[in-house]
Amino acid sequence: MESHVLSRATSFAGGISSLRKLHRETTSNNSHIAFVQTRPIAEGANLIWGRQLRPSLLLDNLSTPNLASAKRETLRPTFAAASSSPAGGSDSAGEAKVAPVGFFEKYPALVTGFFFFMWYFLNVIFNILNKKIYNYFPYPYFVSVIHLLVGVVYCLISWAVGLPKRAPIDSTLLKLLIPVAFCHALGHVTSNVSFAAVAVSFTHTVKALEPFFNAAASQFILGQSIPITLWLSLAPVVIGVSMASLTELSFNWTGFISAMISNISFTYRSLYSKKAMTDMDSTNVYAYISIIALLFCIPPAVIVEGPQLLKFGFNDAIAKVGVTKFVSDLFWVGMFYHLYNQLATNTLERVAPLTHAVGNVLKRVFVIGFSIIVFGNKISTQTGIGTSIAIAGVALYSYIKAKMEEEKRRTKVA
Repeated sequence: MESHVLSRATSFAGGISSLRKLHRETTSNNSHIAFVQTRPIAEGANLIWGRQLRPSLLLDNLSTPNLASAKRETLRPTFAAASSSPAGGSDSAGEAKVAPVGFFEKYPALVTGFFFFMWYFLNVIFNILNKKIYNYFPYPYFVSVIHLLVGVVYCLISWAVGLPKRAPIDSTLLKLLIPVAFCHALGHVTSNVSFAAVAVSFTHTVKALEPFFNAAASQFILGQSIPITLWLSLAPVVIGVSMASLTELSFNWTGFISAMISNISFTYRSLYSKKAMTDMDSTNVYAYISIIALLFCIPPAVIVEGPQLLKFGFNDAIAKVGVTKFVSDLFWVGMFYHLYNQLATNTLERVAPLTHAVGNVLKRVFVIGFSIIVFGNKISTQTGIGTSIAIAGVALYSYIKAKMEEEKRRTKVA
C-alpha cells in the first residue's frame, strides 16, 4: 500500500516537471495549453488510511510537434478499492473489486427460516403472556394502550439513532393514514377484549373468519368479482367456526362479538390501506400508524377503565404479582407485540405471497396449540374438529388466493 502511494506521488511529480518543460517549449511559439478543470479533491480523490490523495494527471501525446492538437483529458480518480491487483500490483483504475458475499446473501433460505421462526416465537410468547396478564389484570383497553405505547417509544428511539431514518410525512399522507390507523386501533382493542373474555384458542378460531369478511368486502364494497372457487373454500371456515362456537366451554357473547368486530375492523383496514399506498418503507408506515392508533386508543381507555384502575385495578394487580413483575410484564408484552408485527412485515418482504399465506395459517395453528397446552384449556371433541376444519379452510383459501395473485402478476409482466 505504501509503495503504491509513493509511486503515485512520483508519477505526479514527474507530471509536474513535464508540464514545466512543456510551458518553456511553448512560450516561444505563443501557444497555450488549456486544461480541463477537474473535480475538487474532496469529491473524487482516493482515501487510503484516512489520507486524501490527489488524482493522477493524465496527459497524452505531449511530445507531438503540433501542440495545438495535443490530447487533453479530464483528471479521473482511481479508487482505493481497485488500486492494485494481487498478482502484479498493476493499476486497474475504474474497476472495483467484487464485494465479499455476506451471510444474508450466502444463506438466504436459512435467514428466511430464521425470520419465520422468530415470527412464530414472538407471536406465541405474546399471546401467552398477554393472556397471563389478563388473568390477574382484566383491563384490555389499558393493556391495548400499553401495547401501542411501547411500540411507539421503540420507533421514536429507532428514529433518534437513525435505524431506520425517519421518513417525512405531509398532510396528504396523514389524511390517508388516519382511517387505516383508526381501523387498526379498533381491531386491536376488540381483539384484546376477546382475549380477556374467552380462551385464546377460541378467539383465534373466530378470527379465522377474517378471510370471509375480506372476500365479502371486496365483492360488495369494492365491486370486485370473487371467483366461485374462493367462496367454496370459505365454506369450511364458516362451518368449522360455527361448530367450535357451539361447544366452546369458555364461550361468552362479549368474547365472540369482540372477535367478530375485530375481523370487520381489520377488513376495513385492508381496504383503506390499498387507498393509502405510498412509496414510504413499511417500517416507517407502521410506525406512523402505531402513533396515530395510540392517540385513538387513549380516550376510551381513560373513559371505560380509568375510574376502576384508579380505585382498585392497579392495587389489585400489584398485590397479586408485585410491582416489578407487573411493570415488566406490561413492558415485555408491548415489546413482543410490536416486534412480532414488524417481523411479519419483514417476512412478507422476503417470500412470495403464497409462502407467507401458508405461514400465516401455520402460525395460527401454533398459537392455538401452544395456548391449549400452556393454559390447560379443556376443549370438547366437536370444538377440536370445528377448529381443525376452520384452519383447513383458511389454508385452502390462502392457497387459492395466492395462486390467483401470482397469475395476475405473471400476466402483467407478460
